[in-house]
Amino acid sequence: MSKARIIVLVALLAAVVAYLQFDLGQYLTLAYMQSQLDAMRDFTADNLWLSAGVYFLLYVVITALSVPGAAVMTLLGGAIFGFGLGLLLVSFASSIGATLAFLVARLLLRDWVQSRFGSSLKAINAGIERDGAFYLFTLRMIPVFPFFLINLVMGLTPIKTLTFYWISQVGMLLGTAVYVNAGVELGQLSSLSGLLNTSLIFSFVLLAMLPWLGRGLINMLRRRRAFARFTRPKQFDTNMVVIGAGSGGLVASIIAAGAKAKVTLIEKHKMGGDCLNTGCVPSKTLIASAKVADTVRNAEKFGLKNAHVEVDFKAVMARVQQVIKTIEPHDSVERFTSLGVDCVQGEAYIRSPWEVEVNGQIIRTRAIVVATGARPLVPDFPGLDQVEFVHSDNIWELDELPARFLVLGGGPIGCELAQSFARLGSQVTLLDQAEHLMGREDTEVSEFVEARFRQQGINLLLGYGAESFGRDDDGQYLLSKTADGNEQRIHFDKVLIALGRKPNVSGFGLEEMDVALTSSGALQVDDTLSTSCPTIFACGDVAGPYQFTHMASFQAWYATLNALAGGLKKFRASYRVVPHATFTDPEVARVGLNEREAQAQGVDYEITRYELDHLDRALAEGYAHGFVKVLTVPGNDRILGATIVGSHAGELIGSFVFAMTHNMGLKTIGATTHIYPTMLEANRFAANAWRSARVPQKLMPVAEGFFRWLRH
Repeated sequence: MSKARIIVLVALLAAVVAYLQFDLGQYLTLAYMQSQLDAMRDFTADNLWLSAGVYFLLYVVITALSVPGAAVMTLLGGAIFGFGLGLLLVSFASSIGATLAFLVARLLLRDWVQSRFGSSLKAINAGIERDGAFYLFTLRMIPVFPFFLINLVMGLTPIKTLTFYWISQVGMLLGTAVYVNAGVELGQLSSLSGLLNTSLIFSFVLLAMLPWLGRGLINMLRRRRAFARFTRPKQFDTNMVVIGAGSGGLVASIIAAGAKAKVTLIEKHKMGGDCLNTGCVPSKTLIASAKVADTVRNAEKFGLKNAHVEVDFKAVMARVQQVIKTIEPHDSVERFTSLGVDCVQGEAYIRSPWEVEVNGQIIRTRAIVVATGARPLVPDFPGLDQVEFVHSDNIWELDELPARFLVLGGGPIGCELAQSFARLGSQVTLLDQAEHLMGREDTEVSEFVEARFRQQGINLLLGYGAESFGRDDDGQYLLSKTADGNEQRIHFDKVLIALGRKPNVSGFGLEEMDVALTSSGALQVDDTLSTSCPTIFACGDVAGPYQFTHMASFQAWYATLNALAGGLKKFRASYRVVPHATFTDPEVARVGLNEREAQAQGVDYEITRYELDHLDRALAEGYAHGFVKVLTVPGNDRILGATIVGSHAGELIGSFVFAMTHNMGLKTIGATTHIYPTMLEANRFAANAWRSARVPQKLMPVAEGFFRWLRH
């Protein structure tokens, strides 16, 4: 503990002891003040500024220590100094004292509270950072809430000290004026209850409503500004227009149609979007074929001799397309039309907050949901136009396996496709500027995957940046360079650019509408998925912050409900539990915090591990590698996050996703019966490992002695 904390803590304890020992509270009662009122008025008449100074300091100390008496002191200020000077003294003394109490709570408790409950307080912290001034102003206007409690609680949040002070100064002013004015008549009051007459309560109700009326006014002005250039239609053709028929757009459309709203879905290319046509479905299909090839090559490990595999790459890619065609009917125009969705093929253009043009037709709508997804990010590398490159959208057009395959990018897409092409027979080089693959994961996770990749013959060049492309006598090449200047020329037949995806926000009217964007180029949305234009909502990759198919579906639910509700009710999305997986071998799946993030956020944690090479099912199937790692609150089974590395990790993580969503801990998982032998048992064993590590060892000799006694 720092010296400052020790000094403050000792001073507080001394003040509390003195307050209790000398019964100082008796001097802060209405009865005592009334009994001494004449004497205090006489002293003040002769010593105005001395009296004012003593009163000011005493008020600051009482407020800073959060002891009862502030209300009586406020009344006393009016009684002794009159309304003008009394209001001036009380206003500044109360704000300064409140700020001191705020700082004491921040010094003594904030770090501990944030470290222990940081993950649970994410939403609250974000709300305070965004609207903390408004929340504080509201609380200051409602005298029902104890001001000392507001001071202490606000000290535990990220609100800035200066903001806290001036909001307190302004927010308490009207309430202070009411109490000071009442104090002028202190000599005629018999109790504090005399203040609570009907007119005074009504006044406080009006004061409490002011922040909400102010917010309503601000929202109205914001809407007027967004709509100023446009004329609102008198009638509408549909309740909602959805732009983009990917995961987010399809879910948004089906929710709206299920609610019996009229909805129009516009798609300019293929129904199903990236996930079906160029993302999840084709990549997982390719991964499956590559896994079979790798299994056959390693058949002797399973007691099978003379197994041989010959990869027919055209057939592999044909299978990819066949799987897409098998799934297509689920996302087809015919299916969604049968569900009540008006499907339109064409390019949408947003003309106004209520008008969308497609195929020369203007559709008037009450709300618009933008679900246009993202596209591969292809930087403008020198010489890139001279070489044959592919990205995650067009790699599925390949019909010949490249002998030398270069992958730029060590994220999920780069890792999944690099391993798949290596298993299918390409000589793969994976290059990334970072020191490790999968940069969001813990270092041990990255190193585990890197070791597996190297065992499978993948050449990893980590810490290398891409400089330029070109051609020479050996064919196409990339010139790369390390941070210390080491250059390397890498030859290839095809290069995959897997350096991320860029939200699709241009070309359909958003620029002309001045819809706000984030620093990453996505549409800026609030927790209702509303953009800066109140009638336009967004979900999925175009909105971020997570470019996962399941998050697009999750966001679509909130975007649709808020779009249809028209502001009458708001449904707010929470990103407290967000799972994701990378489908390499081994798979990597995570939900919540990992160690890297917990340390960066200053969150205290304990680790529980279970190694998959102990699991019977993993041993039987030849996948006895990987681990389950769970972060929990120190001394508690509450789950902060879980990471699983191993076979079927994407399925196994579901236990922890469910538990975190419903506020269950490791004890619940450990007490749940799992089928034997399954991979899912790993989660129960991890949970039981947490419990076993907390068995009170000091009691073991006692238990041993007890059972020895029972045997005699």
